Amino acid sequence: MAHLDAQWAPDGQSLYFLSSRGEGGTAQVWKTDVSGAKAEQVTRLPLDVGSYRITPNGKGLVVSLAVFPECKGDEIACTVKRNAERAADKSSGTVYTKLFVRHWDTWADGTRNHLFYINLNSADAPFIPVALTDGYDGDVPSKPFGGNEDFFITPDSRTVYFAAREAGTKEPWSTNFDIYSVPMGGGPLTNLTADNKAWDASPRVSPDGKTLAYKAMKRPGFEADRFEIQLRDIAGKVTPLAADWDRSVDDFAWSRDGKSIHVVAGDVGRTRLFKIDVATGKVTALSKNGHIDAFHETPSGFVFLKSAMNSPAQLFASSAAEMIDAGPINLTSVNARLTNMEFGAYEQFNFKGWNEETVHGYVVKPAGYVEGKKYPVAFLIHGGPQGSFGDGWSYRWNPQTYAGAGYAVVMIDFHGSTGYGQAFCDAISTHWGDRPLEDLQKGWAHALKSYPFLDGDRAAALGASYGGFMVNWIAGKWKAPWKCLVSHCGVFGARSMGYTTEEMWFDEWEQGGSLFPEPAMFDKFNPALFRPGLERTHAGHPFRQGLPHRCGTGHRCVHCVAGERCSVRLPPLPR
Repeated sequence: MAHLDAQWAPDGQSLYFLSSRGEGGTAQVWKTDVSGAKAEQVTRLPLDVGSYRITPNGKGLVVSLAVFPECKGDEIACTVKRNAERAADKSSGTVYTKLFVRHWDTWADGTRNHLFYINLNSADAPFIPVALTDGYDGDVPSKPFGGNEDFFITPDSRTVYFAAREAGTKEPWSTNFDIYSVPMGGGPLTNLTADNKAWDASPRVSPDGKTLAYKAMKRPGFEADRFEIQLRDIAGKVTPLAADWDRSVDDFAWSRDGKSIHVVAGDVGRTRLFKIDVATGKVTALSKNGHIDAFHETPSGFVFLKSAMNSPAQLFASSAAEMIDAGPINLTSVNARLTNMEFGAYEQFNFKGWNEETVHGYVVKPAGYVEGKKYPVAFLIHGGPQGSFGDGWSYRWNPQTYAGAGYAVVMIDFHGSTGYGQAFCDAISTHWGDRPLEDLQKGWAHALKSYPFLDGDRAAALGASYGGFMVNWIAGKWKAPWKCLVSHCGVFGARSMGYTTEEMWFDEWEQGGSLFPEPAMFDKFNPALFRPGLERTHAGHPFRQGLPHRCGTGHRCVHCVAGERCSVRLPPLPR
């Protein structure tokens, strides 16, 4: 039985958590004292509690439950009844009339995550939940990966702010999350960001209750746009904070005194903690290396969770006013066995990539490295594509896995990677196969020239998701350097992805159009059209880019640029 999402009570005397240990096996809120000697069940709801927050006054909880929104007015009881009827129904067929059908790894079952308030001081037993989002056609927290970061309770415990996207029939094309407010006792929802058709997220209220901070993007339909902080005062005036700071905010929290906001953001191959002064917008770095996974400000400094390429995440405490990761106190030794293992030493490098712009990467020496010896190479390509292989620990694509097996590792943060400014991130959209490939080629050449221990004759290129796409693309465009290619869950047929994905906003933004009226846009960088051994060249002629056409040989040609030679030919068009 898992114990999840532990939270301290406001008075520091109790620790709340989610557990399914109780009768019925549903996930409920429990609490224990500081010694952890005895646990007490707090909620006894007929549905699983997905997430929760404790009100600042300690008198109540806000919980999320999956309910049927059409059960307006009695969502919990109605949902329990409908679930029972479904379980008793001998037929298993489901009719879907709109997307989503299966969003990532979760089948759509008609329910929505909704918020409820539970008054723990109520004389009612069991406590009666009050619906806060009754009938709303949207999920809070968002599905399938959202949590309690999507909602926040004001310091006076009277109002809940939450971020949600209204579903309707356009949800798969929309990134339009908005910030709403609702009274704690229930009432009308107020949309505070209706004017912004892009993504608004992570509401956080200042300690004095006078200012709402949240993250916001500017471009509708683009999930990798820059998240910047917006400040909304009591009068409703919205002001961007540090608008000229070209970094996208991952996570943030108000400082204890309310004079600044602490922000976690990717920054040139690292994920660092920053402080932004609310009055001036001045940005100050508070950490230097590694990956800040979480943080909490204390009366004497910070407690933070940090990982690196040679260490899984550990808890640290620091009283330093600047650079909290310079000599902090280590509080944990998770995976302590790793302290007896040798890791590969690593360093960051840079070179001139596409458009003569600076591109960064990392090289990792194999464990047990011997000077003067050459080593086989794992060339790792990250996914996203708006992602990064930086100075952090991964439980999936971990470069130390390869270093421990005797490989050197090279990783390139090609154009499209995060943490290098929004223009750098934007450069990959509609350019999946050219600009990043140029960066990878130039980065590989630079690494071979700069690090003599890399054996370029014994190298494998590996990647997942977009990295898998790139490996498939490399198989048809740049296979010469590689003894082995590994594509994990990579895109092979671009049109196939367009037909099968349900997050339509992503594919249509990245490919530059909709598949149905503009299928040629999806052929521009389609690995299925560049299979080794099927390339031919013959005289081409001007035509509309990407559309099948008849060349002088009578064959259809695709993926040509006007005036250049055709590189792929298909069977002749019928006459």
